[in-house]
Amino acid sequence: MQIAHDTLVAYKNLPLEDRLALALKTGLSSTERTCILWHEQWMQVRCYFARRADLAPGEIAVLLDDPDHVIRLCIAKRPDLSGDQVWRCVRDRDPNVRYFIARNALLEPGQRQILLADADPLVRRAAARGPRPARIEGRPGQASLVR
Repeated sequence: MQIAHDTLVAYKNLPLEDRLALALKTGLSSTERTCILWHEQWMQVRCYFARRADLAPGEIAVLLDDPDHVIRLCIAKRPDLSGDQVWRCVRDRDPNVRYFIARNALLEPGQRQILLADADPLVRRAAARGPRPARIEGRPGQASLVR
């Protein structure tokens, strides 16, 4: 989606507190979503956005490509990942992402076996514990988040 230059400039001029509130706002417009997804530089805002329960599959895919492991681990907690996305998390270079996917209920037995043999002891321990149900919660007036 293309965004008008003036709209993007106005978004980038928002203070951090306003951007955080926007990332948690219910009923985000497609323009607001695009600004956060493609143009946000503050990791905390991107992290709040990545935890939204109402992300579209395309938004999840973009966030799973994020170079920051914190954004990818927020995605690894989600109960709505595709099979390919679960595999990407299982094979992620960062042990924190592998740790969170090890607790995801979508993990298949073969994937769990891979994580039980992981080089990182915390990933192995998480895989041995088994799935942890995803919680979706939201505060009044805010979007529901995957916790």
